[in-house]
Amino acid sequence: MKVKDLENSELQYFYGTYLNALNEEEDLKSALENGKKNFQQLIENLTKDQLMYSYGEGKWTIAEVLVHLIDSERVFQYRAFRISRNDKTPLPGFEQDDYVLESYANQRTKEDILREFLIVREASINFFCLLSNDVLKRTGTASGLPWSVAALGLVISGHQRHHFNIIKERYLV
Repeated sequence: MKVKDLENSELQYFYGTYLNALNEEEDLKSALENGKKNFQQLIENLTKDQLMYSYGEGKWTIAEVLVHLIDSERVFQYRAFRISRNDKTPLPGFEQDDYVLESYANQRTKEDILREFLIVREASINFFCLLSNDVLKRTGTASGLPWSVAALGLVISGHQRHHFNIIKERYLV
């Protein structure tokens, strides 16, 4: 499944920034695997000072951005899981700033963050890659918006790539 294969009813353009971060021809599995490799390299190369760096008052540190990505991936993965099992229950949103505040990311080491990221990403790769195209096209409601299983997987990858670009452009200059 690729971004270009999504129907308008499968995604929300509220998340278009994240989907636009992906190549339209890149498939879900490749996007997840490439993101895993790229982020692993990024995290491994960070110093402790860089991990704790924030480019402005009120902006997250790199550690907080990384943990935010892990938290968000878990939420999107859970939503995709529920929808893939044909659960029609509308799923609630989550407040990312509250999650970051409660994550204690700045008290963690890069090794801890990397280990957690790799575990969560492997779970995503395994989950999404075992689904048929029919299941990937299944839709449900999350945060009051319609979603397909595939769109949630692609948003995981695009969200990560979006923040990867921000880290490179604003944090590591």
